[in-house]
Amino acid sequence: MPSAEHPARIASLASQSAASGKRKQEWLDLFAEDGWVEDPVGPSGFDPEGKGHHGREAIARFYEMTIANTESIEFIVDDSLLCGDEVVNVGKIRTVLAGSQIDAEGVFVYRVNPEGKLQSLRAFWEVERAMKTAVKL
Repeated sequence: MPSAEHPARIASLASQSAASGKRKQEWLDLFAEDGWVEDPVGPSGFDPEGKGHHGREAIARFYEMTIANTESIEFIVDDSLLCGDEVVNVGKIRTVLAGSQIDAEGVFVYRVNPEGKLQSLRAFWEVERAMKTAVKL
């Protein structure tokens, strides 16, 4: 596995830790001022136009719509690839929401700027596919 010291990998791990720990400000502070989140990429209930959440204010609103509403979040990374200023994590995000566990399998791409701040977080996963994994706890 490539170096754990790469800025993109460091940022991805810090993002996962802050999100799973529900540490909103810590998570927001990982992003560049002009950073953005696309989760999932394309139109969704979180982003009807599919243009992403650009800037810290929009990212904070995304957090409130998603992460804040979960009972728990676990990141299961099966593989991780570094390319330039990006890391791609392949695996799933397991959430517990309203008493149900849901697994969103996908590819999660984190890009950092020269300062090591997240420039973008893009998550490729299918809402319908994830919903089919729902199990009442």
